[in-house]
Amino acid sequence: MTMKAIVLRVPGAPLALETRPDPEPGQGEIVVRVEACAVCRTDLHVVDGELPEPRLPLVPGHEIVGLVEGVGAGVSTGLLGLRVGIPWLGHTCGCCCYCLSGDENLCDRPLFTGYTRDGGFATHVVADAAFAFPLDREVDPVATAPLMCAGLIGWRCLKKAGGGRRIGLYGFGAAAHILAQVCRWQGREVYAFTSPGDDAAQAHARSLGVHWAGSSDEPPPNLLDAAIIFAPVGSLVPQALKAVRKAGRVVCGGIHMSDIPSFPYRVLWEERQVLSVANLTRQDAVEFLEIARMAKVRTSTTVYALERANDALSDLREGRIQGAAVLVP
Repeated sequence: MTMKAIVLRVPGAPLALETRPDPEPGQGEIVVRVEACAVCRTDLHVVDGELPEPRLPLVPGHEIVGLVEGVGAGVSTGLLGLRVGIPWLGHTCGCCCYCLSGDENLCDRPLFTGYTRDGGFATHVVADAAFAFPLDREVDPVATAPLMCAGLIGWRCLKKAGGGRRIGLYGFGAAAHILAQVCRWQGREVYAFTSPGDDAAQAHARSLGVHWAGSSDEPPPNLLDAAIIFAPVGSLVPQALKAVRKAGRVVCGGIHMSDIPSFPYRVLWEERQVLSVANLTRQDAVEFLEIARMAKVRTSTTVYALERANDALSDLREGRIQGAAVLVP
């Protein structure tokens, strides 16, 4: 038997379809038949060479939903046939100071799905069983796949943003369109900021009931309690600081961002804060998957056949997707 995989061999070059032997699970691992894998902006950073030292050759993809078809030593056979979600954080050491303090997202010796271990742009993937989340059998794999990163990182960003009522979301893509629904369910006002002239993204935001949608280069009608930046654009940091109230927070949710330009100290003064979010914890997933269920989050998706992974990445890069792109083997 063989599996198909979309493989990155040289950063910046197109991905290639390859045939490989079916994978075998090791100690503590599972083999999952991929039903759907969403395409994340982090995948773009990996493929385009903006994140250093990926494990090459590499199968990208870290927003995976699939069925367990094999288990390795030490893993219960009761997992066979179950549907699971596989996220960006693929393994932690369990013994560094961060793991021991509950901050496993900052582990000193982590493995990341689709970056330092093969991911879900394939028909099958091997995952650490301890970092695969059980999902209900009746969930739609395509609709659920974006929750595995866009949803999870958005939830972690929102926790860092605090309990304020007015939340600004800069970059209205996969993460923001999920988080906007959670915020509305919580009773918050959402202010959506898009690239100048991106009428489609603003219309998408309004269709989800945001309080206001406009360009990232214009001020919101009200000062924000917090802003979350999903777009990888460093110049948005001072823009967001100007948009938040005294003691407001600006949370940077991306793994990669262009340089932040210098700005006057008065923009930061009055106890405003700039925070970054790195990765996720398994506890984030436990919390968020229940929140998403209660909030009845509905993802907007554009489906691509696995063989069209390069097209999906190109459409994401050029801003032609509202919501999330999802590969289906």
